[in-house]
Amino acid sequence: MSIVEPSPPSRRDARLNRELFIRHARTAFARQGASASLEGIARSANRAIGTLYRHFPERIDLLVAVYGATLRELLDDIEATLETSGPWDGLCALLDVLCSAQMGDRGFSDFVSRRFPGDTRTEALHNRLCEVAERALTRAQNAGAVRPDVTNADLVMLLWASSKIAEATGEVAPRAWRRNLYVALDGLRSGHDLPEPPLDDEQLYQVMARLKS
Repeated sequence: MSIVEPSPPSRRDARLNRELFIRHARTAFARQGASASLEGIARSANRAIGTLYRHFPERIDLLVAVYGATLRELLDDIEATLETSGPWDGLCALLDVLCSAQMGDRGFSDFVSRRFPGDTRTEALHNRLCEVAERALTRAQNAGAVRPDVTNADLVMLLWASSKIAEATGEVAPRAWRRNLYVALDGLRSGHDLPEPPLDDEQLYQVMARLKS
């Protein structure tokens, strides 16, 4: 009796499996952050972990599949907003949109606020994000709307702070983070000296690369 080898999955089955993994990963990442268990994602999708790895050899591949397009679209929207907004309003809108997008999705918050050294896809996205933020900040500073010693690192720290505040208050006061954000934004306009210097670009990169969920 001859043994019939199982046929390889069809292209359609492969596509459906990929979409299934992305859907379940989106739920897991949103609840647990970027470090959510890949084994748990495979189980929830009722598929073997080996099948997941065939589609997404590394965790970052799955993160990019879930969040890459979302961040690109968000950056497109922010750039369009900056074109039609004044310097101060544009900077506020940039931070408000980024913070809003993080709320309720720990995975996206991790994806935006962390660096993933060695991955050219995420490096390109984060570099673009930094360029957009730098442009908005410089524009506001040149207009005299923001103090001259504020840097991109200060803006990133506002994202981190808003994310943690949202985690702490989300079930009680889901929009409390916006109050804190605008209190901080008002501080960007004040003229008193700050007690510590900002992180430089290398320090900021190292911190973002070390962040864990």
